[in-house]
Amino acid sequence: MTASDERAELGELIVQVGLAMTMSGESVDGVQDRLYRIAAAKGYTDVEVIALPTSLFVEFGSAGRATVRLGVPVGTAPRLDQVSELYQLVGELERNEIDTPEGTRRLDALLAAPPKFGRIVRILGYAVLCGGLSLLLQPAWGGLLAALVLGVLVGVLITWQFMSHTMVLPVLASFLVAVIVFAAAKWVDEIDNPIRSLIPPLIIFLPGAVLATGTVELAAGQVISGSTRLVQGVVVLGMMAFGIVAAAELVGAPPAHLLDQPFDRLGPWAPWVGLVVMTCGYYLHYCAPARTLLPILFVLVVAYLGQRLGALVFSANVSGFFGALAMTPIVLWMSTQRWGPPTMVTFLPGFWLLVPGAAGLIGATEIVGTDSALGVSDFSAAINTVFSIALGILIATALYNSTRDGMSRVATLGTSVRRRWH
Repeated sequence: MTASDERAELGELIVQVGLAMTMSGESVDGVQDRLYRIAAAKGYTDVEVIALPTSLFVEFGSAGRATVRLGVPVGTAPRLDQVSELYQLVGELERNEIDTPEGTRRLDALLAAPPKFGRIVRILGYAVLCGGLSLLLQPAWGGLLAALVLGVLVGVLITWQFMSHTMVLPVLASFLVAVIVFAAAKWVDEIDNPIRSLIPPLIIFLPGAVLATGTVELAAGQVISGSTRLVQGVVVLGMMAFGIVAAAELVGAPPAHLLDQPFDRLGPWAPWVGLVVMTCGYYLHYCAPARTLLPILFVLVVAYLGQRLGALVFSANVSGFFGALAMTPIVLWMSTQRWGPPTMVTFLPGFWLLVPGAAGLIGATEIVGTDSALGVSDFSAAINTVFSIALGILIATALYNSTRDGMSRVATLGTSVRRRWH
């Protein structure tokens, strides 16, 4: 194989790896950094990478003889088992432990790998995930039952793939779930605060992670990527809110059913049980590797504790900052251990726990469907939560990297001193 052919093959591998990382939810800074490392490990330093949420450009060579490769993300986000294998492959490529053809073969294999659980198990797993979230958002036996039943409905929609994950599916799911919930609330007096009962079954469509990642990218100077993600997140929230309001109009739900008035009927034990149930749901629906169960649960517990302490000491409006500040160093540290999962495997559950998307959907629905001032207040609080989570991630990442670099320099200095004395 000629040098030109090798470079072309490596370029194609880099593009496909970058697209897979983008689909996993990685920020563009993270994608570019890892791809530069792969190219350098293979002996190529004349590489330029431009990563965007909707495309990826890789250029080899200098002006006049450069070759450019373009890739566009296609399909749905990979499962957690695929994400875990993807980042393991990326690490091996960065250390030049495998050659380019082997890397291409393994990437194709992991992306085409079928889920280890069948559709029925994954549907039930999604229902379990929704049930766990309901114990966190609004602890009540009725809400738990509704989350389980409606979770099965949405699980069927997303698992059987009646349509691709375009903008239509979130709106359709929002409309169907809202019709069922508002109709039940209209005829059963015991159902209180139905707007919050809608959230757990729709969690997979909520763009909380997209909004937080977009804010992080804006803060890092990635204006195009950050703006794209923020616009995408807001549009998704608006269209889901439209589906909910349309359902309320169809059923004839009173405006009070679109206003959020949360309550807790199960006591302080419910959220802790909810964390365990959520972890089991992630494992079953997203086919997470068994070795990631305890790390995911640990990150959820740390994020929840940070959020609770932040709400107690300061206020609920900034609690997301402390949740992100607490969980980020844990996520980054575990990813450096041989037994630890990649950052995106544990970050996604953490984002869902902090639920900026849930609050945003409630606020958007209140704005569209009612004339109450609560809508503007709740939506503003949701946006504030997104910014606070992003700020927590940025500060925690900076502190972690500074601490790690400092410890590395101290260890190097200690080794040098010992060598001199011995």
